[in-house]
Amino acid sequence: MEQSKKEFFIKAGLINLTLIALIGALMRYKIGFEFPFFNQKNLLHAHSHYAFAGWVTHILFTLMVLFLKNNITNKAIYDRLLKANLICAAGMLISFTIQGYGPVSITFSTLSILIGYCFSYFYIKDLNNLPDHPSKNWFKAALLFNVLSSLGTFYLAYMMVTKNINQHSYLGSVYFYLHFQYSGWFFFAIMGLIIDKFAELPSFSYDSQLFKTFFSACVPAYFLSILWAKLPWYLYILPVVAVLLQLWGLSILIKKVRTHLRQIKSAWPKPVRWLLGLAFFALIIKLLLQTGSVFPEISKLAFGFRSIVIAYLHLVLLAFTTLFLLGYLLLNNHIRQNKISVMSLIVFSVGVFANEFVLMIQGVASFAYILVPHLNEVLFGVSLVMLLSMVTLMLNNFKEGKHN
Repeated sequence: MEQSKKEFFIKAGLINLTLIALIGALMRYKIGFEFPFFNQKNLLHAHSHYAFAGWVTHILFTLMVLFLKNNITNKAIYDRLLKANLICAAGMLISFTIQGYGPVSITFSTLSILIGYCFSYFYIKDLNNLPDHPSKNWFKAALLFNVLSSLGTFYLAYMMVTKNINQHSYLGSVYFYLHFQYSGWFFFAIMGLIIDKFAELPSFSYDSQLFKTFFSACVPAYFLSILWAKLPWYLYILPVVAVLLQLWGLSILIKKVRTHLRQIKSAWPKPVRWLLGLAFFALIIKLLLQTGSVFPEISKLAFGFRSIVIAYLHLVLLAFTTLFLLGYLLLNNHIRQNKISVMSLIVFSVGVFANEFVLMIQGVASFAYILVPHLNEVLFGVSLVMLLSMVTLMLNNFKEGKHN
């Protein structure tokens, strides 16, 4: 990918993340204060679809293309697909904000999925032409799970269009999509990126069991999301096996990080280690929470309170996925390595975990049906901190001149 195009796509991703933070702040303002404009539910749909397509998927596509380097048969295809994905993301942002689920928003959403199919086809073809690399299987699995997740979206759209909505089917479709996005597409693509960086370290040795373990766990782990549906005992075995596999995979990953920790400290700048370390910490929390949810009583309790669900979704999307991507961009000099960028990223990461902390308080208070005053106002304040830090980061990286 040419330098000018690379910078364009990276900057587009940062703009999109800033817009996502802006919508998040607006939604928090509507909850804490009176604001008559925009429908909150429509904003929520716009916020989530734009976060997935305009930020995470766009940046993952861009970084995965950069991984191929010169081993690309048709560079123009990827440029067109990335631009088309950005157009669809913008279309979803506008149409979902105005109409929620409707003909225009569903059209853009469907086109975005089809673009993902096309990207997967061309990318796997180019990936197969690469010499053996430990990241190849991770990227193939990531694209497979991205395609698989779309089945939940199509069924959800079908129910919306036909107005034939069953509560269990609706929730099952939503969680199917979210699971194979979060624990499939996002996680496996991120693992492919980080293992590529690990492979650059001296004396790095790859353990193929790491991939096999997490890959085997991904499909059965979906049942952790629907334990409230009173699964028969033979299906209940699947999430138990998934949890055990995930914990085993986590132990392998921790061992690898500890083995190469000294090399990581010498090779990666401190701000990068801060961001990636926080993302790794969030991943550990995610896997431990999934382990706890294997108990139906805990699962029903968690899924029964909106703030708990929101906290978990933000843990994966912000604390793990977004902090990793920002740290990875910083490590590879796609974000300027200067004081303003570093301070902006530190403030943003503090805001991410402050958001999680307040949502946790709100969730725990909900268990006892206690109303803690002014939490919505605090969440709005935290969202403003995150927004301002992203605006600062974006403007700093739009300055003319080469990256330091």
